[in-house]
Amino acid sequence: MSHLLHMAQPAFVPPSSSDFFFNPAFGSSFLATKPVMLVMFSVILIAAFFTVSARKAAVVPSRLQFAGEMVYGFVRNSIGKDVIGEEYQRFVPFLFAIFTFVLTNNLFGVVPFMQFPTMSHIGFPVSITIFVYLVYHYVAIKKKGLGRYLKEMCFMPGVPKAVYVILAPVEFLTYFAVRPLTLAMRLFGNMFAGHLLLLLFTLGGEYMLKSALFVKFFAILSFGMAIGLSFFEMGIQCLQAYIFTLLAALYIAGALADEH
Repeated sequence: MSHLLHMAQPAFVPPSSSDFFFNPAFGSSFLATKPVMLVMFSVILIAAFFTVSARKAAVVPSRLQFAGEMVYGFVRNSIGKDVIGEEYQRFVPFLFAIFTFVLTNNLFGVVPFMQFPTMSHIGFPVSITIFVYLVYHYVAIKKKGLGRYLKEMCFMPGVPKAVYVILAPVEFLTYFAVRPLTLAMRLFGNMFAGHLLLLLFTLGGEYMLKSALFVKFFAILSFGMAIGLSFFEMGIQCLQAYIFTLLAALYIAGALADEH
């Protein structure tokens, strides 16, 4: 009997990295793949939302205006002002763009019919990280000059000179390699792992639902885990957007500081 069941039901194929790659919806261009189209849609969605929410601004805000102002105020005050300090205002548009873009693309992972966090494709976190990387280095070099910036970075005061042999290259690599790498990998890793877990419980539940009667009970548990994880993943998606933007603000604040 077990042999017949095994023959009737093909083996379960667990989700893998191949599930994160999509063929073009039409034509052969990578621009027609699901992740790229979701990114383009997110830009349109964000622009449309904040344009509409600010179009009829009033002293007593509507719900839409209140939502838009709440997001902007959160980035402006809780990230920009509190982290960067007195020079925060000129960086608010940059931080606001990062936060809303990352948040929207993360949340696509739990939106029905989309159900894919685009930041689980390493290219997108790397692209945003490059902008952050260029901004905080540009800010530091413009304020201090290249020589002073590199000196403060690699030769911290109060350290024995012999230690600089090890410390200087470590600090240089930290600022120019480790920081951007960890910034991109943290976002990518969380979105990739979270989506993989959701796929595992969803596909596993679907597989068990087609199995023998006593196995169907476990299918209900698997689907229940998928639903519970969806809400948990939503929290992680919001948190990762906040952490990414917060770290970007911290790097800018460090670039503006007299010594770091």
